Order: sequence, then C-alpha cells, then structure tokens
Amino acid sequence: MSRPAPYSTLRLERNGSIATLTLARASHANALDLTMSRDLLHAAIELDEDPDVRAVILTGEGKMFCAGGDLAGMKEAGARAPAYIKELAGNLHLAISRLARMRTPVIAAVNGTAAGAGFSLVCATDLAIAAESAKFTMAYTGAGLSPDGSSSYFLPRIIGQRRTLELMLTNRVLNSELALEWGLVNQVVPLDELMATAEKLAGQLASGPTFAYGVVKRLIVNSAYDSLESQMEHETRGIADCARTKDGQEGIAAFLEKRRPQFTGN
Repeated sequence: MSRPAPYSTLRLERNGSIATLTLARASHANALDLTMSRDLLHAAIELDEDPDVRAVILTGEGKMFCAGGDLAGMKEAGARAPAYIKELAGNLHLAISRLARMRTPVIAAVNGTAAGAGFSLVCATDLAIAAESAKFTMAYTGAGLSPDGSSSYFLPRIIGQRRTLELMLTNRVLNSELALEWGLVNQVVPLDELMATAEKLAGQLASGPTFAYGVVKRLIVNSAYDSLESQMEHETRGIADCARTKDGQEGIAAFLEKRRPQFTGN
C-alpha cells in the first residue's frame, strides 16, 4: 500500500510484519497536542488498513512513555479550551477505536512514566510490557479534569472498579511491580531489555493466526455489554468464520497431523 508523508510527532516503522509506533515529542514528555492526536489517528488508520502488518508495538521516545494531554496547549487555547479538548480527545478516541478493533494485536512497551492519556493508551492496548522504571498515574483530577482516552471503559475491566476509582480520585502513582501485581501490565523487564522483549512477543504474534486474533479482540470488547446468549452467538459466528480461513484450516490439519502450524495471516 502507498505510504503517507512522514508524521511530525511520531515515528511509524516497519520490520517485516511488525510495526513500531513511537510517540516522538520527547522534549515535551511525549504529551499529546492537536498535531500528535491527528498523527496518531492517521497512523492508526494506516495500520488498520495494512494487511501486511500482523503485530504493532506502541512505545515512547526518551525517558517518558507519555505525560498525557498537553496542558500548555489547553491553557494557550484560553476561552477555546473546551473546543480544543473536544478536537484533541476526538482524534485520540478515533485512534484508540481503530487500534482496539483492528485484527492486529497491539503491544504497549512502556519505557517510562505513563500519565493521564498516556495511562489511558496503555489500558487500550491488548498486551503491555513495562520497564522496571515505569510509573503509572491517572493525573487528571490533579489538574481539575476528568479521564478520557478510554480509561473509564478499559481500566475497571482490567483492575476492578474500586482500584480504578482510587487511581482516578487520588492520582496514586503505581510503580511497575504494583502495576504487574494489579494486572495492569503483563510483564516487567529491565529498561535495556524492553524493546527486545516486546519485539520477541510481537514476532510470536506476527507468526500467528491474525484473523483469529481479531475475533478474540472483538469478543473481549463485546463481552463488556452483551448478554450471555448474544456473546455465545458472537463466539459461534467467530469460530465458524475462523474455520473458513486458510489459517483455520491449516491449524486444524496441523493439530491432527501432530505438527507445528504454518500460519500466513490469511
């Protein structure tokens, strides 16, 4: 597929079937301004539309993963701050929708502090690996604001309602060990091993049945609001659709033949 012009606030790099999306405003703690929100939306759409991408890594440049929304930009907007925030949050939310609903697994490689919308981005990914030095804080109410970026949807489902309320009301800071204990991240590694660990996991996922992964993601999102019977119907249709794919047929054959399957993402 054709590639758009380079993004100004992030980097989108491909290595075979693995894409790495790096938030690249290190001098501003990778805070989300309007430009980054637009870049993130366009990059998410690009990834969603690229059939060759079978795993995505989301990380940050420098010492921070993402400090959240750019409060300086909000202050500069003055009386237009509500309109500024609506556009910023709107772009971010559309980007998260694409990442959450695309068939490709998305891995957060949390290289440093994830605050506010940065924390929300981690919640919206499918799997998360944190550096030992990483920290997590909601931060919103500390600035007199309320959460955005999907955290009020995903976070209670990851860590429970009471822990979510504690983080959102008190802005408690979680270190990486506690984030692992609470189930916010899947793994904690030394900083110098973070990207290698994320790339190894991405490589494993990129060699898997990508269509089936997409069905898994849809099932988990749907489970938040569907009835038991509706969810089981989604399961029935999902597994039947998987059986129609080349990967589904290969997986069944490989299991019966007692060999490793060779998935192609089709």
